[in-house]
Amino acid sequence: MTDPAATFALLVGAILERTFRQNSRPWPPDGLVAGVAARLWALVAERGLPRPLAPAERGAPGGMTEAELAPLVERVLADTPGVWRDEFVAPVGQLVKACFYPEFKTCRDSFRACEADGTCRRQELARARGRISGVHCVDCPHWVALTPEPHARYLAKEWRSAATEFAANHGVFLPEDFRAFRIFLHQLARNRQ
Repeated sequence: MTDPAATFALLVGAILERTFRQNSRPWPPDGLVAGVAARLWALVAERGLPRPLAPAERGAPGGMTEAELAPLVERVLADTPGVWRDEFVAPVGQLVKACFYPEFKTCRDSFRACEADGTCRRQELARARGRISGVHCVDCPHWVALTPEPHARYLAKEWRSAATEFAANHGVFLPEDFRAFRIFLHQLARNRQ
C-alpha cells in the first residue's frame, strides 16, 4: 500500500508547483515545499479530516473565519523564511481549507455566478490563476463526483466568458492535480473511519 504521507506530499508539491508556474513566480529553494507539505500533513493528522457523509446525507458547505484560518496557515508556514512566506500564504490558506472544510454534495454554483454586468469573476483568468482549484471552490463536490471529461464538458457548458479562453487555459481553470488531491482526501477520510 502506498504511504499516505508520501502521496499527500507529492500532491501538495504538484499543486504548489503549478500555482507558482502559472503565476510566473520563482520556484522556492529545495526543502521549502517539502516542509510545507510535511507540516500540513502533521496538521491533518492532529485535527483529522472532516467526517465523511453517509450515502443519504447531503451535507452543507462550511467555512473558516480569518481568525480560525490564520493560525493554521502560520503553523504550516513555520520555519518558512520571510522572503518566501508571502509567496506561500494564499496557496497554503487554500490548501488548509481544502483539507478541513466539511464534505457536502450540492455545489454552491459560485463558479458560474454572474455579477450585475453579466461577468463571472470566478471565470476570469487572472482570478483563476490565484486559486489552487481554478474556478471551483476548494470543497466543490464536482471534484469528486465528476471525472475529468464530463467535468470539462459541464464547465464548458456553464462558461460565461470567452470559450476560447477556457480552451486555451483549461489547466488553470480546471486543474487535474487539484482533483487528485480532493479524491485523495475523500478516500483518506473514508479509510480512517
